[in-house]
Amino acid sequence: MFWRSVVGKLAITILLLVSFVLFILTVLLLEFFENFHVSQAEKDMMQTAQKVSRMVEQYDDRELALGNTELVKDPLSRVSVVFGDGTFWSSGSTDSDLNKLQSDWLKNDEELKKVLTEGEKVQKQTILPDTNIKAMIVGTPISQNGAVYIYQSLDIVNQTKNETTKIILLAAGIAIILTTIFAFFLSTRITSPLIKMREAAIDLTRGEFNTKVPILTHDEIGELAMAFNRMGRQLKFHINALRQEKEQFSSIVSSMADGVITLNRNGDMLVTNPPAEMFIENLYYENSLEKKQDSPRAPEPLNQLLQSVIHGETEVIQEITTQGRTWVMIMTPLYDHSYVRGAVAVLRDMTEERRSDKLREDFIANVSHELRTPISMLQGYSEAIVDGVAESKEEKNELAQIILEESMRMGRLVNELLDLARMEAGHNQLNKEAVDANIYIDRILKKFKGLAEGNNVTLKLEKQLERQSVEMDPDRMEQVFTNLIDNAIRHTGENGFVTVTIENLESSFNVSIEDNGAGIPEDDIPFVFERFYKADKSRTRNGKKKGTGLGLAIAKNIVEAHGGSITVRSRMNEGTTFAFQVPQVSEQ
Repeated sequence: MFWRSVVGKLAITILLLVSFVLFILTVLLLEFFENFHVSQAEKDMMQTAQKVSRMVEQYDDRELALGNTELVKDPLSRVSVVFGDGTFWSSGSTDSDLNKLQSDWLKNDEELKKVLTEGEKVQKQTILPDTNIKAMIVGTPISQNGAVYIYQSLDIVNQTKNETTKIILLAAGIAIILTTIFAFFLSTRITSPLIKMREAAIDLTRGEFNTKVPILTHDEIGELAMAFNRMGRQLKFHINALRQEKEQFSSIVSSMADGVITLNRNGDMLVTNPPAEMFIENLYYENSLEKKQDSPRAPEPLNQLLQSVIHGETEVIQEITTQGRTWVMIMTPLYDHSYVRGAVAVLRDMTEERRSDKLREDFIANVSHELRTPISMLQGYSEAIVDGVAESKEEKNELAQIILEESMRMGRLVNELLDLARMEAGHNQLNKEAVDANIYIDRILKKFKGLAEGNNVTLKLEKQLERQSVEMDPDRMEQVFTNLIDNAIRHTGENGFVTVTIENLESSFNVSIEDNGAGIPEDDIPFVFERFYKADKSRTRNGKKKGTGLGLAIAKNIVEAHGGSITVRSRMNEGTTFAFQVPQVSEQ
């Protein structure tokens, strides 16, 4: 609005200031001219009275003196003469409302009679008897206790005063009009550069740092415009510097192998990099939380660590395990002067280090454990035959059959170790061919129907085939299916289910095998694809069927040899899901 603008405020200020000065000046002038006109009229009337009194005193002919009095007086006034012998004379007047005074009234008035009794000159404003006319009366004495009185209506003075007032008010009005024009001109001239600077400031807020304010004057406003342009250049320089530093910082944080999380005091995550996002996703999944897209809250235990950092104002180090991965977190407070405004957390994935330690500790134990049992059985049953414990042919054949089975088990173990070593060394040869996905999957699932029914497990198949064929090594991939489905059935309790989901898309062949079995302990999840890994005893449902602990390691190598990847997600007593995908070449 105009009244809120600088132009309006400045113009109104100037106008009010000048109006106030003019008002005071007008009041003083009116008062001055009113007093001036009254005193001037009284002075003129007194001079006329003195002239009349001299003529009356000097002229022997009273008629001549009174005749001259008519000539020297103002036509609008009246002259009354009281002679010493008591004779009273009153002149005429062009003012018909101005009546003649009576000598008794003049002699009875307290002030006017002083002229007759004491010989003083008198000036007085009064209301004439028998009228409402306010008049000025002056009186001067003459010899022999006489007096000359001249009186005139104040309306004449008031008319003069009104004319003067009109002139003063007209001058004041003209001054106010000129002041208004001057105020608008001055305020517009002053505020025009300010308006341009305001527009330039708005452009700066939009990021247009090349905006310049024109320098129209060389006064303080011109210097302000120069300072504004200098500020714009400096701001552009600093913004570009900050942008470069931000991009550099973002690139450094994104390329870090360690996770970085910046949190504010309320627990909102402000900055994260890819390793930190993977860690947060695992925390949300493990705690069954829903992640918010806008300023997500830090999940537990990050929030607990944040509160410890805020209240303790010190660095906190803690090791966190989620979904089988071990993270070491260092959380450091961020200060705003002496106030803790948040914290920055640095995460390091220590899973590989822990895995290497575990592998070094378990490798010798696993190999010796896997070989010790068959060797012990071979040795024991061989000694039984040598010592003649088995006397009949049937007993010897039974012992020999056990020895054969254990030797075959050792052979399978050695062969699987050799296959695994060959795969890890990159010598695994794949015989890829186009396989009908529908027939291939049905044939594999058919093999496990009997096993599933025997364990009272529901085996379900879900298929989504956008293309009919899949490019892969069918024998090797069947080995992967066999291992994963067999593990899922064996580790699922009665009345459970195993769901095999197949998606043969244009770009990839995706497989998911889900069960609602006992699940995998969280600490073992990172090691399920390692050689000699075996599930915890609490997961072993069928104790008669024992594996070598190499199946998942072989499955992983086969999938990776096809250019794919395999993952696992699991919760204890809820189930496990193995999923792998193999890229495909689009059909022409």
